[in-house]
Amino acid sequence: MTAPGRPGSALVIGEALVDVVIHPGQEPVDIPGGAPANVALGLARLGRDVELHCWIGTDERGKAVRSHLEASGVRLAPGADGATRTSTAQATIGEDRAASYVFDLDWNPPRPTLPDGKAPLLVHTGSIAAILAPGAATVEQVLRETRATSTIAYDPNARPQLMGDPEDARQIVERLVGLSDLVKCSDEDIAWLYGRDADLETVLRSWLDKGVAVVVVTRGKMGALALSASGVRLEVPADPSVVVADTVGAGDSFMGGLEDALWSEDLVGADRREALRAVDAATLERIMRHAAAIADITVSRDGANPPTRDELP
Repeated sequence: MTAPGRPGSALVIGEALVDVVIHPGQEPVDIPGGAPANVALGLARLGRDVELHCWIGTDERGKAVRSHLEASGVRLAPGADGATRTSTAQATIGEDRAASYVFDLDWNPPRPTLPDGKAPLLVHTGSIAAILAPGAATVEQVLRETRATSTIAYDPNARPQLMGDPEDARQIVERLVGLSDLVKCSDEDIAWLYGRDADLETVLRSWLDKGVAVVVVTRGKMGALALSASGVRLEVPADPSVVVADTVGAGDSFMGGLEDALWSEDLVGADRREALRAVDAATLERIMRHAAAIADITVSRDGANPPTRDELP
């Protein structure tokens, strides 16, 4: 199925790795993953033209990651396979079907080569890649270079095991928020970055004050909340009928769904920045429900396995 919206591409910069998934009582299984890679995969399966700038090796795990991504139409950027080894994340699935992670990462990608005259409509980053040195500096530089031409989308996706002190991480997160048009996070991200007693909406409004057009927070069974620079406040409830297999890739699928919906609504590209800032409630609700439907399909299946456009209701 052809993806709606004007032609153009997305650049995703961030980690691709192998999730070593451990279900209770079962042997570990290697599944290609990484939050930015999952977003790229989700966009490609929805028919978007996507290039991923990551940092994998040419080892067996790296070959598996490349094959997994390319099978769904994701292009790997030149130089993305220069790492000496492919990073891993051990994902242990608890009795509640939620995943906890232990990471072994290497993140030092070269600067991507951006094509002259063909800037991407959308640039996405987030998670570990935006915090972990030395590659985090490259990520920030790419956002600064593409902001004049592209919609910038950012998902902090906090990983306390790797991001050090929350106060230090918060400074980086807020700097990247200030470069972004769309920011998606979870309530757990906010709790780690700002403390358990932090008021969720106060934090989100402070991000809007930094210039963000739309901020979205996912809240598990409580659904998702969006605030916009145009003054819209919108809650979308979770669907209680969804049977959860596991939550691996749920937030990434939601993020990809938000970006795909913006594209369909002709709200990507720097020339559409003011239109995004002026988004109305009905449009934002369509965007949110589209993202929620994609995430619901993903959590109903094992691993980070987002749907194609033909699978959407």
